[in-house]
Amino acid sequence: MKRVLAFVFSCVLFCSMASAAQYNAVLVADIDSGRVLYQENANDLNYPASLTKIMTLYLTFDALEHNRLHLDDYLIVSNYAANAQPVKLGLPAGSKITVEDAIKAVAVHSANDVARVLAENLQGGKEGNFANLMTRVANEIGLEKTNFENSSGLPNDDHMSTARDIALLSMAVYKHFPQYWKYFGIKSWTYNGKTYTNGNRLLGSYPGCDGMKTGFTNKSKYSLVATAKRDGHHLIAVVLGAENKDVRASVATKMLNIGFNKISTNATLVEQQKKQVSQNNPVAKYAMPVESKHESPKYSSGSVGVQFGAFSSFETAKKQADKVKSATGLIADIQQNNSGLYRVRVNGLSESAAQSAKEVASANGIDCYIFH
Repeated sequence: MKRVLAFVFSCVLFCSMASAAQYNAVLVADIDSGRVLYQENANDLNYPASLTKIMTLYLTFDALEHNRLHLDDYLIVSNYAANAQPVKLGLPAGSKITVEDAIKAVAVHSANDVARVLAENLQGGKEGNFANLMTRVANEIGLEKTNFENSSGLPNDDHMSTARDIALLSMAVYKHFPQYWKYFGIKSWTYNGKTYTNGNRLLGSYPGCDGMKTGFTNKSKYSLVATAKRDGHHLIAVVLGAENKDVRASVATKMLNIGFNKISTNATLVEQQKKQVSQNNPVAKYAMPVESKHESPKYSSGSVGVQFGAFSSFETAKKQADKVKSATGLIADIQQNNSGLYRVRVNGLSESAAQSAKEVASANGIDCYIFH
């Protein structure tokens, strides 16, 4: 009862804070399950500002995963990149930066010039081409209202997203490229003798916070994606359009608290319900779940694949492969990559078959993405 009252009190506190209209949209969700725990205006369009760089880094990680880039590769800074508006590193045209330092510059310092460097090196030397790729991939991973016009989030009237889409993108980074998640938790980074501090105030102050990204422009105001782990749960909070840095940090903190309180309260209620059922019906706890019977869909062959996650242990990957087979009828391979992660993949599908498999898997709560 105390936990229930604590959750109710936190909701009342949050609602009173919400009435002050100090932000545009908020959302908190469970990263592992995707379950939304609280949301407000989560589907309203907003300017994402530097939260855009989450997609820039997603595509960078994809290039690393497929050996189109390597962490120690050097990238050349163009005139266009060097002339980006602040915030930036101030790299001169013609200079070089390694891929890993570029990732850190974007994740920690939110450097606009370095975001352009990544964009130009990843997609034919033009940021516009990269923005088209960003939007296409956004659609592929389920972002419904997002349109990207650049790699950095610098002001553009057509550059829009939602709290729901930003949360989904952030979850995709965590699930598809967990080996690179560490970059979002770096508190400070030193480059060329200068130290840059991460703008995410929750890093180091909120227990279990491990990421992720801040954003600001005059139009977007202050935004934040914050993630935290506690008691086996990993939550994500998105705050868009906060009045200032203090508000975005405060609201993100309250969102995460509400999320963890709700999970804790729900767990307590479930245990109470299980205990009551067991007491009323001693046979119930021995009952076996009934398997649903369904005919597996047919999939045409081709050169496209679907990845259903990457896991640190073979046993976890095997369980995921079993879920994939049960849901889609497809037999997935378990492949260990250079980072030691076990990837669950189905290869040799046509484009339409891969899309169909992705839709079936997603409908059954299995996160996945298409690769070529």
